[in-house]
Amino acid sequence: MGNSIQIVNGTIVNPADNKEGTGDILIKNGRIERIDFKERTFDPTKTKEIEAKEKEDSTDNETEVIDASGMYVFPGLVDAHTHFRDPGFTHKEDILSGAKAAAAGGYTAVVLMCNTKPVVDNVETFRYVVKKGEETAIHVYSCGSVSIGLKGEQLTDMRSLKEEGAVGFTDDGIPLMNEDFLTKAMEECARIGLPISLHEEDKTLIANNGINRGKASEYYGIGGSPAEAEISLIKRDLPIALKTGAVLDVQHVSAKESVELIREAVLKQGEDRRIHAEATPHHFSLTEEAVIEYGANAKCNPPLRTEEDRQAIIEGLRDNTIDLIATDHAPHTAEEKNVKITDAPSGMTGLETALSLSYEKLVLEAGISLMDVIAKLTVNPAHVYNLEAGSLKEGGCADICIFDPNAEYQKDSFASKSWNSPFAGRKMKGKVVYTICEGKIVFADS
Repeated sequence: MGNSIQIVNGTIVNPADNKEGTGDILIKNGRIERIDFKERTFDPTKTKEIEAKEKEDSTDNETEVIDASGMYVFPGLVDAHTHFRDPGFTHKEDILSGAKAAAAGGYTAVVLMCNTKPVVDNVETFRYVVKKGEETAIHVYSCGSVSIGLKGEQLTDMRSLKEEGAVGFTDDGIPLMNEDFLTKAMEECARIGLPISLHEEDKTLIANNGINRGKASEYYGIGGSPAEAEISLIKRDLPIALKTGAVLDVQHVSAKESVELIREAVLKQGEDRRIHAEATPHHFSLTEEAVIEYGANAKCNPPLRTEEDRQAIIEGLRDNTIDLIATDHAPHTAEEKNVKITDAPSGMTGLETALSLSYEKLVLEAGISLMDVIAKLTVNPAHVYNLEAGSLKEGGCADICIFDPNAEYQKDSFASKSWNSPFAGRKMKGKVVYTICEGKIVFADS
């Protein structure tokens, strides 16, 4: 008999079946053997011998008991948008360190972006990423790039990459400016049944990326990046997705007009939803004021915008127009960030702060139901990217996050190699206490 874990007295929140309640979970050999809600009624089909055996198993000397009283028990979180910088930029992050950061944040599955060096536009590089991902304690998936070399000119061999395990396609970080090329890419993604995720910013409209055109750009005396850069491409691309039938993931939405455009497109689809959208914790937590206060550590693409934009994103999350919460975890070194703001790279780390921010900003402050928020962190991204993840079920993989909603702490350390975050040193509400992946504790709060 293998070692087992029993989680007792936790409040189980499982959006996959919309069930919440106090209960226990028994884990054996990497799988969830039993979920017992306290209100479960007597099962007359069960013999006393079976019940006695289950009780004996659950109290076996090899069983580690985790008392989750006062805590939430969620499915392991799933991030649909992560940068681990490997291969090519491992001084910022690598797959091993990135996976540790993910586990510390409650994530048991991540989908990697492919703007590495070399780009994940071929089978050989994809195999490198997958093999190194297998060395980690969590599930590491990867997209392939839409175009060879991220140049937006020639499609990758999407079918071959899918056969190797690619879960989607993206040129994240670089917008696809050629409409005909994008149409071909969406048609191919529709044919092979994988999503395409798009970074929507028209670079021809941007004077300085990562800084909103408005109060922030005026503070720095630069042109910045207007909301129209995002709005214009989303307005162009939604009809293409509707026409081709592609599953589209609109990445890191930042502008109120973008939310409304997505809302209209989703309504046109009815129940067969194929257009999805991401919000990052930094876009629903911060405004352009943060770039003035924190400088380059709050610089990101698309940029943090106004309070009106932030509130529109929260409303998009509330009504499920935006159905994914994704971190866009983007590590950079202190040396890279500690330069003139227009020269600093865009992006911030996010895996280790995402759940606390989601709980604080969306549940406590905005009053969105915890069930809906956790769905956007688990079962929804798993569904879009066709992953066996994001749910708690008997017989299923034991990927679990245990979260203490009452814990308050200061974020003074990171498992990631990089600390480029405006939330470093900030007091946080709610804390990941355990992350369990395939029945093994891969993170425990010390």
